[in-house]
Amino acid sequence: MKVLVTYMTQTGNTKKIADAIYDTIDDDKEIKEIKEVDNLEGYDLAFIGFPIHQFNAPDEVKKFLNNNTKNKDIALFITHGAPEDFGQVSDWISKSKEAAKGANIVDVFQCQGEVSQEIMDMLQNSDDPQMNQFAELVAAGKGQPDETKVEKAKSFARDVITQKKAWTK
Repeated sequence: MKVLVTYMTQTGNTKKIADAIYDTIDDDKEIKEIKEVDNLEGYDLAFIGFPIHQFNAPDEVKKFLNNNTKNKDIALFITHGAPEDFGQVSDWISKSKEAAKGANIVDVFQCQGEVSQEIMDMLQNSDDPQMNQFAELVAAGKGQPDETKVEKAKSFARDVITQKKAWTK
């Protein structure tokens, strides 16, 4: 089985998770940034990772998912500034799945990552009280993803690989 781990990262959070997933895979594998991937031809499974920006997947990622994942087995891994149990996370995941319409989404992993100082400053200095509240919420993500979340990402990768191999028997 040939596996691709591809990702987009801005602060390094998603790359940290991508590296953990990649290191867990024993099969023929490659790791590349999304901007280096033209298509998913030749891969039996693709792990596709990205951060949430402005409460959605970045446009570059949505375009990639829309153009390249139809009839493909994929697993999504998503980093974001909010705690994992934050109510809107499920909306962000749903929007991301919509961009991959037609794909066989094996599973989705999501975890909190540390928000850049630039974004924290913008949230804290906003005139919008909801953005100020969100700043307080994401401030708890300093140092994320931590080793616990990295281990959960590795477990996710093992589970996805196991599922994929069970299907192909």
